Amino acid sequence: MQLSNYGEFPADIPVIAEDELFLYPFMISPLFLSDEENISAATKAIEENSLVIVCTTKPSHSGKRDFESLYDAGVIGSIMRKVALPDGRVKVLFQGLARAKSMYEVSANPLIAHVSVMEPTEVHSLKVDAILEVLREKVRTLSGVSNYFPPDLLKTIEENHDHNRIIDLICSTVKLKKEQAYNLFVELDTEKRFLDLIDYLIDEIEANKLQKEIRSKVHTHIEKVNKEYFLKEQLKQIQKELGTDNSRDEEIEEYRKKLEAKKEKMTKDAYKEINKQLERYSRMHPDSSDSSMTQTYLEWVLDIPFGEISKKSLHIDNVEAQLDKDHFSLEKPKKRIVEYFAVKELLELRGINNKKSAGAILCFSGPPGVGKTSLANSIATALKRPLIRIALGGLEDVNELRGHRRTYVGAMPGRITQGLIDAKKMNPVIVLDEIDKVSRSQRGDPTAALLEILDPEQNNEFRDYYLNFDLDLSNVIFIATANDVGRIPAPLRDRMEFISVSSYTPQEKFEIASRYLLPQEIKKHGLKKSELNISKPALKELIHSYTREAGVRNLRRRLADLSRKVAKEILQHSDVKKVSVTLKNLKEFFDKSVFEIEKTDKVAVVGVVNGLAWTAVGGDVLKIESIRIKGKGGMQLTGSLGEVMKESARIAMSVVKTLIDTKKLKISTDNLPMTFKEKEDGIVIDPSEVYKRYDLHIHVPDGATPKDGPSAGIAMVSVISSILSSKKIRSEVAMTGEVSLSGDVLPIGGLKEKLIAAHKAGMTKVLIPAKNYERDLEDIPKEVQDSIEIIGVTRVEEVLKQVLI
Repeated sequence: MQLSNYGEFPADIPVIAEDELFLYPFMISPLFLSDEENISAATKAIEENSLVIVCTTKPSHSGKRDFESLYDAGVIGSIMRKVALPDGRVKVLFQGLARAKSMYEVSANPLIAHVSVMEPTEVHSLKVDAILEVLREKVRTLSGVSNYFPPDLLKTIEENHDHNRIIDLICSTVKLKKEQAYNLFVELDTEKRFLDLIDYLIDEIEANKLQKEIRSKVHTHIEKVNKEYFLKEQLKQIQKELGTDNSRDEEIEEYRKKLEAKKEKMTKDAYKEINKQLERYSRMHPDSSDSSMTQTYLEWVLDIPFGEISKKSLHIDNVEAQLDKDHFSLEKPKKRIVEYFAVKELLELRGINNKKSAGAILCFSGPPGVGKTSLANSIATALKRPLIRIALGGLEDVNELRGHRRTYVGAMPGRITQGLIDAKKMNPVIVLDEIDKVSRSQRGDPTAALLEILDPEQNNEFRDYYLNFDLDLSNVIFIATANDVGRIPAPLRDRMEFISVSSYTPQEKFEIASRYLLPQEIKKHGLKKSELNISKPALKELIHSYTREAGVRNLRRRLADLSRKVAKEILQHSDVKKVSVTLKNLKEFFDKSVFEIEKTDKVAVVGVVNGLAWTAVGGDVLKIESIRIKGKGGMQLTGSLGEVMKESARIAMSVVKTLIDTKKLKISTDNLPMTFKEKEDGIVIDPSEVYKRYDLHIHVPDGATPKDGPSAGIAMVSVISSILSSKKIRSEVAMTGEVSLSGDVLPIGGLKEKLIAAHKAGMTKVLIPAKNYERDLEDIPKEVQDSIEIIGVTRVEEVLKQVLI
């Protein structure tokens, strides 16, 4: 196809803009058109059977297709084929014919320019032929250091004699920048085009040589690294086959260094055992099962902090200050703790190494949530020692404490040893939580192991089965916690120093909540002090009606609930800067109240008495009810009563019968059931017949809750006496005390919790055994003593005198 077939030039023809590259004459190239301007130009050329000029956009063009954004030179050619693509683009096949220059713009849409053909000066001379040979040499050199020229293209360059065609072929193959390509494209002097292209090829050859050298070096380095890696892996496999793994040797050497560093601080037996196992490990095949087990053993034992002791001196002033800072009330427990550490400080000051005193154990006993574990935390803080907590609740396997023998799969040291490793000291404070809930099973008795751990005579040589050597636990401060001391085996109790932490009064709870719990929860929930305010009456109502406990754990949860609701309120309402909780809006923050103890109604009734009971969550007031039914002297007991409580009821029945028979309890015969014949005959019934003519039913409400214990004895006597004598019982009086068959009132336990419960229920008078009155009254909070009249009784007659109306 010739240019002459399309008419004379200069002529006005459509312009297609190309972004990426320069096209050259005699090239057939596909062009993908997406711009409307290009598509319009191509369509116009096809419709009018005219040529088009393809011009390249300048590097600085803004994306707009206009005459100014294009180079003023391009290739005139024809569109051989046009195909519409599915994505909206148009593909055209363009054949270049000649270089041309666009003179000026004729039309903007589609873009049409006035174009003239560029006629290069074709010179054939010896000089140009010599330059051409140099050019061909540079092309051959460049093809040797790059992949620009395929063999068939090299052959074409060698055999072709059209100078400008050769230049165009080379320019279309090498990577020219737009400005370089344009300068070569518009140059009409063939000799100068040759020389400029040679200069470019020289630069390109040097650049490609450098790149090839760098690639060669990188490749050589990678090959070297791969070779070394391959050889090292081969060496490892060979060493493993021979049992001489260097990394394993380094590991063994590291273990030896650790052992030697700790040699002076450990006992001879410990060093001997660890060294023995290390020697065995060094002789073992690395793939054997014993090898991994022995390695695990070495890692455990070499982490034990032999000889590492917290150096801080003991000062009871620090202990006392920390306890006062962290806890309100609890005066007696805090006093006992300070006395305990006073002995230890005195021994330290006088240089007396008394192992028995050093290893003694404290045991905080009391209901949940009263601060047993937090007292241990305060002790650890005051002594600047690490705190380790070991939960013993439900522990059945003795190996959990003593460690597993290494013959078992998955063997590990006991919890005591693990605690020392975690603490990184040999004298931490270890809290044995819920020591009363340790249970015995077929896997051994953990309490027996605890005897050795806690006994000052033995714990300086505690043997962990896994370690197979003795550890000195005499410097450890053990602190146990328990809810029910009675469930701890007697030999274990003998090793302990018990400190009772009992219930809090409502006033104490109020002080704890306002001083500690509320500020802590405000801080924990990201609030400011000014953003949450709870009034004193609201806080007291929250304590009284929304918690049921001896301690303050549930109270803390309630305050946390309140803090979360306040945080949500502040986030959702930008105008809310402060939330105030009062008695009026308290119910808006809490779903329902839990009435801990029902207030007395102060109405005397027959057959209902207020008994006082001790529970795991503090004291409680039990309403013991009784009714009489016409019968023959039987008695029925309901309310999930235990055997001891049932026996108390039967004893109480016998005591009341004795009181009736001896006429110490007067019975009215007016309402006694009589047969028809007895009424006709006018028989006068003996008052002592009363318990033979009625059946009694005694019930303790809250029937789903198990109840047991002897302390309801005098309450049972009172309710039976009331129902048989038809006398009312004072409703504002509560009582607790065990009764003997002879009518004596015997002492009971849990007096403080019971009296606090009576105080909460609004009782004005409480009857307690005289012996408890003499010995336990000093433990009762002054607030309770001031609000309740406490009377000590020794006989049931005194009880009946106080309660029956």
